[in-house]
Amino acid sequence: MESQEEAPKRRRGGWRVLVAAVAGCAVLGGALVLVPWGPGGTRAPELAPGAQALAAVTTGVAAALPDLAVLIDERKTHLRTHPGDAQAWAVLGAAYVEQGRRTSDPANYPKAEEALRRSLKLREKNAEALDGMAALANARRDFRAARNWSEAALKVDRGRWTTYPQLIDAHTGMGDYKAAKRALDRLLELHSGPAVRAWAAGVYRDRGWREDAAAALSDAAAAAEAPAERAAYLERGGQLAWERGDLEVALRLFQEAVRLDPDQRAALAGQGRALASLGRTTEALNAYRVAFAKQPDPRYALELGELYESLGLGQAAGVQYDLLRERAARGAAGGVDEELVLGRFEADHGDADSAVRRLRAEWRRQPGIAVADALGWALHRSGKDKEALKFARRATDRAKGGGVRSALYSYHLGMIERELQMPGAARRHLREALRINPRFSPTRVPLAEEALEELGEPSLEDVPDMDSKPEED
Repeated sequence: MESQEEAPKRRRGGWRVLVAAVAGCAVLGGALVLVPWGPGGTRAPELAPGAQALAAVTTGVAAALPDLAVLIDERKTHLRTHPGDAQAWAVLGAAYVEQGRRTSDPANYPKAEEALRRSLKLREKNAEALDGMAALANARRDFRAARNWSEAALKVDRGRWTTYPQLIDAHTGMGDYKAAKRALDRLLELHSGPAVRAWAAGVYRDRGWREDAAAALSDAAAAAEAPAERAAYLERGGQLAWERGDLEVALRLFQEAVRLDPDQRAALAGQGRALASLGRTTEALNAYRVAFAKQPDPRYALELGELYESLGLGQAAGVQYDLLRERAARGAAGGVDEELVLGRFEADHGDADSAVRRLRAEWRRQPGIAVADALGWALHRSGKDKEALKFARRATDRAKGGGVRSALYSYHLGMIERELQMPGAARRHLREALRINPRFSPTRVPLAEEALEELGEPSLEDVPDMDSKPEED
């Protein structure tokens, strides 16, 4: 049982609150009105684009892409005449990180690293640059390095609240969810506001507290003033809604995010995911194509390829899989660790043994829950089901950090158990997958339903022997 100190109060109706927040934004014929007010009810002056992006990147929140471009140009111009300005180099590096993250263009990351290292060379004990290096490492999926850079920043300034979100992401990527929760607790002691609520939502989601996560994101979206920041929180809310099968809610959140910030490309891909789950395939294909054209993330290529595959369009799927390999290679050239998405792809659509090799190495580097699930599935696809079961159980075992309620993880576990002649467990986990999100995948849902039909209804043979010892992991 969770202690009162560890668990937040359960906030029911989180999804209703989040949807109401979206509905409450639209007034005067659907135009969003966000008016920042200063003390005494006076309207606060609007910041120039570069200043808006500066405020965003120095506090770790989403910045509008046009504003980021202005900030980068301003800092580059300044540094031509002031090359010894360590802080300006740190800001330039952080802006490049954010631009790379928002566009999935890994060419930004070497530029970011060069700027941040210049800043550190000018001033070694430089928390701003150390924070930037942590953000860069997280963007590249190098979570061990992100943890080390974050800890170095905290040695310089223990009360620097903007470091803790980077540390949370690093601990999560390493699979250390208790450490992530401790970092969140410290963050909540140091600071409050929409950005902090959004980071808290991520931790709540990873622990399986989905209502709390939705409520925290609702609060964050309601309090955010900048459209790009607000859109980022709505996009995360859409992800949460989709994960639990609330497809119409997810679609509305994604659509509102795009309306607020047309460059919110993750929300465009989210629209594709939600539309595909709703059976609106033509609209889904269009949304995915636009998302990938604007933000060529290999994950979007995989999702679009599988959607084409579910429609019997093998050639079109093959084109997307080729694009996935190409974009992953570009990412690797920019220092991005793309082994997880490549391993997932190879397990289902390529060479399963190659997937196992990739994911074993990834597990040794950073043993997070997503890697455990992917490795378990790759082992299953390569015929190593007994070993696969250990990793699939780890990904879904709350005691080992697997608190995320994922339909995909439950599906993988159920299919592995089915192969190992464990009909009761397989039936339970396949049903759980469809209960979490009945439309979680256009290719896997039919396989889950077919497997359940073959397994049939429970029989007395499925009742476990209470005198026998459970199989150890």
